[in-house]
Amino acid sequence: MINFILIASSFIAALISGSAGFGGSLLLLPVVAACVGAEVAVPVLTIAQLIGNLARMTAGWRQIHWREVGWFCITALPLAALGAFGFSVLPNTIVTRCIGAVLILFVILKYKNILKLRGGKKTLLIGGAVTGGLSGLAGSGGPIGAAVFLSLNLSPVAYIASEAATASAMHILKIFVYSKLANVDTRSVLTGIAMGLAMAAGAFVANRLVRNLDKQKFQTVVAALLCLVGANMLIFGS
Repeated sequence: MINFILIASSFIAALISGSAGFGGSLLLLPVVAACVGAEVAVPVLTIAQLIGNLARMTAGWRQIHWREVGWFCITALPLAALGAFGFSVLPNTIVTRCIGAVLILFVILKYKNILKLRGGKKTLLIGGAVTGGLSGLAGSGGPIGAAVFLSLNLSPVAYIASEAATASAMHILKIFVYSKLANVDTRSVLTGIAMGLAMAAGAFVANRLVRNLDKQKFQTVVAALLCLVGANMLIFGS
């Protein structure tokens, strides 16, 4: 039953992300924590996200802007490793509260239009550091990373593939750190892979549904859910 819940939730999360444009993976994280425990929730979700990002990266391989990816990764990778180390050693209640705070933070940043950045090397370095740290500690820094690459005015394929390349690099590094320091067993790895495949299917279906959806209203519902879940995790640490 737990495996069914995780796979179904992964499908729904990808459906939400593909339709609303944000929030799916963030909403999925508390579900994973409730099903498998906070101590392995972020590693499991990292494996699932890696599958999706590798697919996006491969699809646009020829249009990846490797120079910008490199500048971003200079700060993103060490901070992702540091965040992953923090996740591995901090008490579960602190990690859970951090995740809750991140959920609320991303909603605020989105609706206050704070994530509109000026493209350049400085933005890549600072954005990489923030994205990496949040990704390692709380499982996702995607909205900030996305904002950084949107500021570069790349073509849609180049933007998606380049951002996915940085995410994939961070996920691979984080999985290595988690495997050494966190309680990630074979079952957790298989769970993450199954969730990743379900998320790929959800993204495919979302492309067919988004045309008939009131996107603004749906985004508002997703944002409200993120705030409610985040507040619960922040206050109660569970």
